[in-house]
Amino acid sequence: MTSPARNGDLHGNAPDTSPVALVLIDVINDLEFDGGEDLLRHALPMAESIADLRSRANGAGIPVVYVNDNFGRWQSNFTRLVDHCLNGGVRGKPIVELLHPENDDYFVLKPKHSGFFSTTLEVLLRYLGVHTLILVGMAADICVLFTANDAYMRDYRLVIPSDCVASVRESDRRYALRMMEKILKADVRPAAAIDLEELRQGRHESAAVEENGEADAPD
Repeated sequence: MTSPARNGDLHGNAPDTSPVALVLIDVINDLEFDGGEDLLRHALPMAESIADLRSRANGAGIPVVYVNDNFGRWQSNFTRLVDHCLNGGVRGKPIVELLHPENDDYFVLKPKHSGFFSTTLEVLLRYLGVHTLILVGMAADICVLFTANDAYMRDYRLVIPSDCVASVRESDRRYALRMMEKILKADVRPAAAIDLEELRQGRHESAAVEENGEADAPD
């Protein structure tokens, strides 16, 4: 099967080619579910770290891709999801205020846990020429883990900053990070330790976060 012709202008002013992409998983979320209040407590410092990382990614010419749950609605519209979270009086509003998408960002709606399952994510990444994924978002032990696993199976290099993911329980976040570091060979150092220019140039070297394999918790 032949690949679709490249049009040279995939999405306005967003980077149309990049070896690295920043993927935000389920950050557009109303958190209106059991455990949502606990998740919010951990997600607020996560969102602040992601916002800083996102700003650096923009400066480095790294495209931002939102991979978001469709909340079981096959007629979901991403713009409506954002509006619901910002204006619907929901628990997740402060997260979305920090991390709402910009006009040139890409987005993919997913029906299940993994960002790759029955979505266009793989096609988009191939079009962009991406081989390294920076995965951030929530929950670390569910949708981030499932997406990371599918990315690893597709030979993507993984960077999953420990302070840019959150779970309902801190123990679950730590366990997921240990598994992603050990099994999926992910770099799980905090975002401040990630040199984006080195990533773009393919010179980035991963390092263990701690000798015992546990990632530091967000402050």
